[in-house]
Amino acid sequence: MAISKDEVKYIANLARLGLTEPEVEHFREQLGDILGYVDKLKKVDVSGMSPMAHVLDIKNIYRPDNISPSIAPEKILKYAPQHEGSFFKVPKVIE
Repeated sequence: MAISKDEVKYIANLARLGLTEPEVEHFREQLGDILGYVDKLKKVDVSGMSPMAHVLDIKNIYRPDNISPSIAPEKILKYAPQHEGSFFKVPKVIE
């Protein structure tokens, strides 16, 4: 599938990339090859295939949700550079 230089420049602008003319031509060819391959994939008959989330037959392994004691906050807070009550005190990052 052919892609124009203007389309490559538009895509580069969206990605905030500054491309030289030789780079535009290089990427025009590469994107054209990629889109051509996608067109080939569109022609593959997948009517007998069921949708899948992953190409491998992967299943989740679940473990029982057991309640267990956690570490006491006092033990953890003694390693904190600063704390306020039972919480870690961190510098403000949003103004």
